[in-house]
Amino acid sequence: MPNPDRPARAPRGGPGPALWRAGVAALVLAACGTWLVHDGAAGRHGPPLPPAPSTPAGSPAAGAAPATAPTPPPVPAAPPLPASVPTRIRIPAIKVDAPVTGLGLTAAQQLATPPMEQRNLTGWYRDGAAPGAGGNAIVVGHADNRSGPAVFYRLGLLRPGDTVEVVRKDRHTAVFTVDSVRVFPKQDFPDTLVYGGGSADRAELRLITCGGKFDRKTGYESNTVVFAHLSASR
Repeated sequence: MPNPDRPARAPRGGPGPALWRAGVAALVLAACGTWLVHDGAAGRHGPPLPPAPSTPAGSPAAGAAPATAPTPPPVPAAPPLPASVPTRIRIPAIKVDAPVTGLGLTAAQQLATPPMEQRNLTGWYRDGAAPGAGGNAIVVGHADNRSGPAVFYRLGLLRPGDTVEVVRKDRHTAVFTVDSVRVFPKQDFPDTLVYGGGSADRAELRLITCGGKFDRKTGYESNTVVFAHLSASR
């Protein structure tokens, strides 16, 4: 997917907006949807979507619940941990328990994706922040493949206050609390909001998959993104 704004290589310390525009926002969408294609279900709704946010779209902490639903109390942020490679991710609310593999860049300077045939596998951008360390860690997963729903198919069902646990190579588990769940059209993906480098004093996590309606020719129309922050470790 040509992009004249794409840098020649990944910047150190995390992905830049142009790189991510060409990488995750395009590649995750391009790599998803084979289940619906295989099943002849073009035009159907895809994976579950969160309710419309009740706060302005420009805020990464926008609530995913409708305005009539109670808002969970904010969960304080925990201090960042030293960097360590993630090995497993668990999301109890949607019954995810999956290994994590490191992802780099392709020859086209786009983010690689987990193998499509491995339904229960997630991928972490290894040149960005490590989950639990300061900054925004990026973890992606497929919504489906030719065999059916994949690891992040139910990502849109998460709600503020749900937890995400990332087991790390240093034997610590980083526990994140979900702040919001958002859906962004692929044609208007907010790169800086989702992939911005974040702060070294705060550890955050972004979980990303395909979402929205599916079209046989163009694939999924959107990305579902979970915004979460480190709230504990053990």
